Amino acid sequence: MPWLNWPNRITITRILLVPPFVICMLNVNASWHGWRYSAMALFFLMAVSDALDGFLARRLGEATPLGRYLDPIGDKLLITSAVILLAIESTALPGYRLPSWVPVIAIGKDVLTVIGFALVYATTGQFFVQPRTLGKACTLVQLMMVAYALAAPDLPPLVQRAWPATWWVASAFAVVALADYVRVGNRFAAEQHAHTGG
Repeated sequence: MPWLNWPNRITITRILLVPPFVICMLNVNASWHGWRYSAMALFFLMAVSDALDGFLARRLGEATPLGRYLDPIGDKLLITSAVILLAIESTALPGYRLPSWVPVIAIGKDVLTVIGFALVYATTGQFFVQPRTLGKACTLVQLMMVAYALAAPDLPPLVQRAWPATWWVASAFAVVALADYVRVGNRFAAEQHAHTGG
């Protein structure tokens, strides 16, 4: 099966690791601290695999439509589940709970981006799914925010004080990335209409 190459296998594995990560997060405040360390290990593994599958796809020349579809799905499943659980009191680490508006912005950005893609297709008849540098930067900052929350109890007190800055920066990147997608999508739609005379 040519579609089941190593980059796609890594991406699929990352998606399959989301449920175990969620289970660990649901028990992160249990008396056994191994739940949090297991969540950290799974999160680190998934974050590294996110970079690895893209690198291998480019290096081996094995980029596929399936991979381009599954990769962002894996990212969104991981980040969405993490920010929701970190915003709930029972599943957030004490002192490191996200404000409720942070997951709203993170998830809202993805939902509005998908709606934008659908609108572009509806008006132009063309699929327009284009990875953007700001979008990738947003994902990276969100991953760092979640990693910070999970590792925070083990960090020096001075470093712990930076916690609010992580979710402010991640939210700002989400807003800017969404604005970038809107700008590029509008430009693509305008070019298509000009080309077809619509």
